[in-house]
Amino acid sequence: MSGAPAASCRVRVPATTANLGPGFDCLGMALDLWNDMRFSLEGDGVRVSTVGERSETLPSDETNLVARAFLRLYKEAGAASPAGLAIHCDLRVPPSSGLGSSASAVVAGLLGANTVLGGPFDQARLLELAADMDGHPDNVAATLLGGLTIVVRKEDRLLTKKILVPEAHVALAVPALAFSTRTARAGLPTQVSMKDAVFNMGRIPLVVEALRTGDFELLSQVMEDRLHQATRLKLIPGGRAAWVAAQQAGAAAVAISGSGPSLIAFVRQASDAMRVARAMADAFGGMGVVARPLGLKASAAGATVAA
Repeated sequence: MSGAPAASCRVRVPATTANLGPGFDCLGMALDLWNDMRFSLEGDGVRVSTVGERSETLPSDETNLVARAFLRLYKEAGAASPAGLAIHCDLRVPPSSGLGSSASAVVAGLLGANTVLGGPFDQARLLELAADMDGHPDNVAATLLGGLTIVVRKEDRLLTKKILVPEAHVALAVPALAFSTRTARAGLPTQVSMKDAVFNMGRIPLVVEALRTGDFELLSQVMEDRLHQATRLKLIPGGRAAWVAAQQAGAAAVAISGSGPSLIAFVRQASDAMRVARAMADAFGGMGVVARPLGLKASAAGATVAA
C-alpha cells in the first residue's frame, strides 16, 4: 500500500543461509546478524559511505550494489532519479561468504527507494525485483521475510512460504577465501540421476519439519545432500576437515552455507554455538586457512524499515 514519500529512512537487513543441505535453491533462513543502511535525499549525485566488513573494497558511487538497487526501483516506478542521494552502510555480514551479503544489499536498496517514493510496490513485487537483481530467490526471500523460507518459481512469479522456527542456534566458520557464487555453481553437474533427485526431495520436507519443531535428532538424520555439496566442498580448502570437526564437537547437522565458503552447523544449545564454531575455525587453521568463528541464532524477523 502506498504511503507518504519520505526524505530519508533506515533499513536493516539480516544475513541469510541458503540451501540447508538438500534444499538446493529453495530453502533459506534469516540469521541474527544485520547490515544497517541509511538513505537520504540530499546533496548532488550519488554518494555511498561504508563502515564495517571490507568497507574499503566497496564502491562509493552509483556502482555500489545498494545504490544500483535503489536506482533500479526508481526506474521501475517510472520516477526520475533523485538529484542527490546519500547512503550510509554499516556492514556486519561478511561479503562473498555464503551469508547473503549481496541479497542484503539489493533488498536494502529496493526497500529504501520504495519507502522514499511512498511505497509504490508491494512485498511480492519487491521480492520479484530483488530475485531478478540478485539471482538467488532463496536468499532474498529469507532476507525480506525472515524466518525459514521456502521459495519456488511458478511461471513468471515466485511462491513463498515463511515458517517460524523455535530459537535455533547455529555455529559458523567463515574462512578468508576468495570465493564467488558463479565459480561454485559453474562446477555443478547439469544432470543428476533420478535416485539422487529423489534422495534430496524426500529430505527437504523433513529438514523443514525438523527446524519447525526443533527436532535436532531428526535434523541430524536428514540434512544430507547429493546434488551440490560434495562438489562445492572440494572447492573449499580445509572444508572437509572443518565439517568433520563440527560433527566431532557435537553439532546436530552441518551444511555449506549458500554456495560457500562458510560452513554452518546446527547446535542443540546456545552455549554450544561458539564452541562448535571455534572447532571448525581451528580445523580450517590446521589446513592453513584463517577462519572466523561466529555463534548466531535464527531470526524470525526479516528486513525492517524505520524513519
